[in-house]
Amino acid sequence: MAELVRDFQKQWETIKRGVAEITPEEELAQKLKRAIALNRPLRVKLGLDPTAPDIHLGHTVVLHKLRQFQELGHHVVLILGDFTARIGDPSGRSETRRQLSEEEVLANVATYKEQIGKIIDLKKAEVVFNSTWLAPLTFVEVVELAAKYTVARMLERDDFGRRYREGLPIGIHEFLYPLIQAYDSVVVRADVEIGGTDQKFNLMVGRDIQREYGQEPQVAVLMPILEGLDGVQKMSKSLGNYIGITEPPKEIYGKTMSLPDEMILRYFELVTPVDLDEIKRIKDGLASGSLHPRDAKMRLARELVAMFYGEEAAQQAEAEFVAVFQRGELPAEIPEISLHPGEVNPDGSIWLPRLLVKAGLANSTSEGKRLIKQGAVKIDGQKVEASEENVQVRNGMVVRAGKRRFARIYLQE
Repeated sequence: MAELVRDFQKQWETIKRGVAEITPEEELAQKLKRAIALNRPLRVKLGLDPTAPDIHLGHTVVLHKLRQFQELGHHVVLILGDFTARIGDPSGRSETRRQLSEEEVLANVATYKEQIGKIIDLKKAEVVFNSTWLAPLTFVEVVELAAKYTVARMLERDDFGRRYREGLPIGIHEFLYPLIQAYDSVVVRADVEIGGTDQKFNLMVGRDIQREYGQEPQVAVLMPILEGLDGVQKMSKSLGNYIGITEPPKEIYGKTMSLPDEMILRYFELVTPVDLDEIKRIKDGLASGSLHPRDAKMRLARELVAMFYGEEAAQQAEAEFVAVFQRGELPAEIPEISLHPGEVNPDGSIWLPRLLVKAGLANSTSEGKRLIKQGAVKIDGQKVEASEENVQVRNGMVVRAGKRRFARIYLQE
């Protein structure tokens, strides 16, 4: 753990970076001043449920805040919710979430540590699984925990209240989720808990339950939900507007370059380690026109790739982006697709939308037709206009769909 930074103003400015809300703010100021006076780091909790195998950039917003607390010298407690993941956090849900099996959760846990370790220093963090203390709870202890909160208070939560009014099912186990997340705070004696704005109710329940167990309540540090590549809707795999941190470097770089200009500073602030003074210089440069948005995005793309893959990979990704998208050259590596003679017509041609699917450039022929109509498909650099035409397969021909997807086609003999 880093030595505790004794400068309150530096602590305060760093902690407030990018936050949506600190509740209650005055309590956090008091906790920080006391921590500095006593040279006693705060215990800062972040709970993550491994409900999916891979993390995207939106998930890293809270991890970056945890890293900042770590760099300020505080004791970070990362709780991997292998127990709570099996219940499923109902936050923002309009229906009961599917419960994961133990096997699914363990498979996801296996990849989480490696990915999280790209953001925070796991060697200097306390990493725990909440099944350690939740699984041994007796039924009597669960009932005692449940007795500390009321149904009326649970229904104050927006999604629960809405579902109740609309007559939609609410499982009793869903009421238990905020309580056991709160119990996690009791067990680790959290001074601060970090979460997204959609987690506010759960974090505030944590304050109430800590009081019930005779502890000083935690302060909630709430981070905004990161918008995806469209700059509008939250980053989501289901919406396809995400940057996965395990994607190849050139994908991370290329996707970052597709961001709307107005998202540049927000991404710098929320998902990079670039310091605040440097971000201010970038902001001033963009405002004055001395820094082109393209150059700022290239810097952002380099920062993201370097964080996940190292500086050399970032330089290679940038060099390929410049070659392909600014000079019109082909990528250094293009996936090769081999077609069986039975997959083409007797004359060696194939319906182009079907070729796009077989080459992995479209998920369906309807998507392939849409890409062609949008002018997003090129064969050997020539744009294809008609979606209904057959194309003659030539060994080594390069098919391109959109800005970043390429395939080199071969016909088996």
